[in-house]
Amino acid sequence: MDNSDITKVSIIDIKMPFLSMVVFLVKLSIAAIPAFIIMSIVASILFAIFGTVMHTGMML
Repeated sequence: MDNSDITKVSIIDIKMPFLSMVVFLVKLSIAAIPAFIIMSIVASILFAIFGTVMHTGMML
């Protein structure tokens, strides 16, 4: 691919009806709830593992 084949693109405006945007944001917020739950479970497992390792390291 030559440098002459590169085309720059810039987005100026997105036309989206208001109701479609509201529906999209509602779906986004509903999808964020299970993602947050999964991330907090993973984080609590990691904190438990690292906490146990650090605690047993201090006892030695």
